[in-house]
Amino acid sequence: MKSISTPTTLNKHITIPSLIFIIGVCVGTILFPDVTNTLLNTVKEFLFVNLNWIYVWAVTLFVLFLLYLMFSKFGSIRLGSNDSKPEYSFFSWLSMLFAAGMGIGLMFFSVAEPISHYSSSVFGENDFVNQAKGAQLYTFFHWGIHAWAIYGVVGLALAYFAYRYKLPLSLRSCFYPLLKDRINGKWGDAVDVFALCSTFFGITTTLGFGVVQINSGLETLHIVSEGGFSNQLVIVAVLTSLAILSATSGVNKGVKLLSKINIISVVLLLLFVLFFGPTVFLISSFTEGLGNYLSNFFELTFNTHIYESDTLPWFYNWTILYWAWWISWSPYVGLFIARISKGRTIKEFIAAVLIIPALFNFIWMSVFGNSAIWFDANEAGGMLSALADNADQLMFQFLEYLPLTETISFVVIAIIIIFFVTSADSGILVMNGIATKNAENSPKWQMIFWGVLLAVLALLLLNAGGLQALQTMTLITALPFALIMLLFCVSLMKGLTIDQKYYDRNFSVATVPWSGEFWQERLKKIVSFKDSKTVDAYLKTTVKEAFEELCQEFEKNGIEARINTAEQPVKTEIEIKHDVINNFIYGVKNQPKTVSEFMIQEENLPDLDHSKTFYPKAYFGDSREGYDVQYFTKNELISDVLKHYERFIEIISDQQNEMFVSSNYNQKK
Repeated sequence: MKSISTPTTLNKHITIPSLIFIIGVCVGTILFPDVTNTLLNTVKEFLFVNLNWIYVWAVTLFVLFLLYLMFSKFGSIRLGSNDSKPEYSFFSWLSMLFAAGMGIGLMFFSVAEPISHYSSSVFGENDFVNQAKGAQLYTFFHWGIHAWAIYGVVGLALAYFAYRYKLPLSLRSCFYPLLKDRINGKWGDAVDVFALCSTFFGITTTLGFGVVQINSGLETLHIVSEGGFSNQLVIVAVLTSLAILSATSGVNKGVKLLSKINIISVVLLLLFVLFFGPTVFLISSFTEGLGNYLSNFFELTFNTHIYESDTLPWFYNWTILYWAWWISWSPYVGLFIARISKGRTIKEFIAAVLIIPALFNFIWMSVFGNSAIWFDANEAGGMLSALADNADQLMFQFLEYLPLTETISFVVIAIIIIFFVTSADSGILVMNGIATKNAENSPKWQMIFWGVLLAVLALLLLNAGGLQALQTMTLITALPFALIMLLFCVSLMKGLTIDQKYYDRNFSVATVPWSGEFWQERLKKIVSFKDSKTVDAYLKTTVKEAFEELCQEFEKNGIEARINTAEQPVKTEIEIKHDVINNFIYGVKNQPKTVSEFMIQEENLPDLDHSKTFYPKAYFGDSREGYDVQYFTKNELISDVLKHYERFIEIISDQQNEMFVSSNYNQKK
């Protein structure tokens, strides 16, 4: 796998088995579509009928687990070092995770699912109230907190172990507390192969269904003639080219820009339908629907319909299929969400991933789904219900009952295209990341390779009628991955517990508190304010002299320590390097501080001419919060370093902390 000009970063232990499996499955599906579809449907039906309780329990546990973490003491832990900051603005972050998480599905099912439930006998026949309420309730259920909890578990586990423990952004890293260094062997490769294949199949099937809906919209607008593989060929070629162009430009450019455009376009379309549709009905039905969802939340969550034999087929084909579908997509979406979430706290991550997108989905499904139901009952005479089995046409037929139909249809097609491109480009980035173990500076031809492979196989499957079989196989793989995700929860809980204990560990009882021996000098320091030069002098004299004496004493005890200095800002640190465990670092830096206006104006305090003062602040290698050391004498500073070193030795000698204190070593591997 070599490029003529640039060597590949693809990992052969992941890429070769994945390509063999992907191409083998697709070729088998293309050559024998009917046999493959029958076989896979038999397996899927067995799993959905006999093991549906596993899906129900798994998804329920994911929701409860994330809610617990959000309100627990672990919620303040940051996905990264304690001083790390988010890489993207809140709006950019939400736009990208939303576009990757739901994408085309919102356009495909926003009218199709509510109409399908509404026209089903499950919620009664010729009973508008129960049919409409049931349609909205279960649409909320399928697109709400439960779906995002599945994505959230994978994304949180990945982001935590990648940015907190400095492990690769890979599914294998989520097993680190359980498998330790064995994640770098065959078990880890197997997990990554599974993730790569699952991501590829999920995006391929989504591409296929997106192409079908775009083609249907273009036919409705009479831009292209009906049917024809040539139409699909052109659509796939254009969309894939845009996705590759976006992916090769990177997350900070193409993906972020398209995601922002998409979310703005979607909100404008939403407002158009809200204002020109049955506005009062939509606002009232959303309010009642949200209350209905919240009041029935736990009943919906645990309901297996075992006492309602007539509704069981519907339950298998909707709820269980959705849970399997979201789980099968979670490796891809979770990886992408994790990639853009560095620096967020766990509480912030869960609140944003679990609640905000779900709430938007509720609004979106209410506006489009309830508008379609209202039009069907009051203006269309049941014509929309009659198209319940033609999901790709329903959106465009629904638009016939709104003003500016042709213009809005063009807008919808454009949004579907952008949704597809944002899903595909982030998918290409994720697949390349899995296949290279997140190697940096991958050549652009690798992005092109994954994009072309997606396009070619999607077209072949569309032409041969094998897309449905591929989707079925993707749903089957969701069951074993649901069990893997439960292990992610166990692993994450173990890591968080160790993390919390590490930062809660206090100084040893043998440490000596600050004495009052030099209290007059200290009072003088307390009531005076420092400029930058004064603090610099303190660092270059008292601090440096203390560290030099420490280095000499460490050397006498067979330990090599060194002093590091920097100028902007001025800082001095003592470092003891290690091969496997993290280095011990105690440093002091010149830290500015803005002073309150009240203090400047107060007469019974020392004079202060400027609003900014400076002080020497201690910092540590594990990014714990430091503190002011300006009152420390040389010997007291030495004592303080030894207190932290004693704490360091206590922590690294505890076996349960071994994976946490080796995060720098993890990063090197």
